[in-house]
Order: sequence, then C-alpha cells, then structure tokens
Amino acid sequence: MKKLSLIFTICVLAMLTGCSSTLATGSPKTIAYSKSHDLVGQASWYGKRFHGKLTASGETYNMRAYTAAHKTLPFGTVVRVVNTANNKSVDVKINDRGPFVSGRIIDLSQKAFEQIGNTSKGVVPVRIEILDDSNTFRYKH
Repeated sequence: MKKLSLIFTICVLAMLTGCSSTLATGSPKTIAYSKSHDLVGQASWYGKRFHGKLTASGETYNMRAYTAAHKTLPFGTVVRVVNTANNKSVDVKINDRGPFVSGRIIDLSQKAFEQIGNTSKGVVPVRIEILDDSNTFRYKH
C-alpha cells in the first residue's frame, strides 16, 4: 500500500511540475545548492542486483519505481532528469546514495532510466533540475 501511495504521489508531482517552470522551486538552501553545484553529467542505472535491498535512506529499493541515487541531495528531494541527447525527461525521488563512478552524477532506477534512454547503453548525458524539497528526510531507520 505504501508503494502505491508513493507512486501516486510521484505521478501527481510529475503532473503538477509539468505545469510549472523548470527553475528550482525548493527551499532557499536547495535553490542555492542547485546554483553552486554541477548538475550536469552522466546518468547510469541500477536494477535487479539491488532490487529488494535497503537503500541508504532505509527504503527498500524497487527497480520499477521512479527513484534515484545522488551523492548529496537530501533524501525525498524530487528532481527532473533530462537526457540532453534526446530531451526526454523523468521525475524521480532521491532515496539512495551514489553513484560512485567518476563523471556520473545520478544513478536511476531501471524503470526511470528506461524513460529517458536505452539500458543497453548504460549511461546517458543528463541535466538535473530540482523540483521539490518539501518532503526531505534524513533516514527512515
């Protein structure tokens, strides 16, 4: 039931943000973060090997959910990831830490990555836009 409400919440946020501008709309701290950090680089994905395991936030990883791992953004932050090669985008919630490979700035769930690129390629060039940081949290455990 929690997974369904999470998916519903993310879908509603995605629809609402489609009607708003693409500028960061979070707290002043997050807006400052987005201006002072490089949010352009490579996105990769992770799937079956981690499915069902705990993420750094304490949530269970679901490769079919719209979630992502980022090194420093607060858990619960909703971001839009735009593939700069084809302009496709996906909105995801940060619930894990990573990636830990040089040049990569975000790890997407398999489902999220499939929305913007081909999983057989492994990585795509992206830009991250911070959409909402009103539901951030430190840890779930």
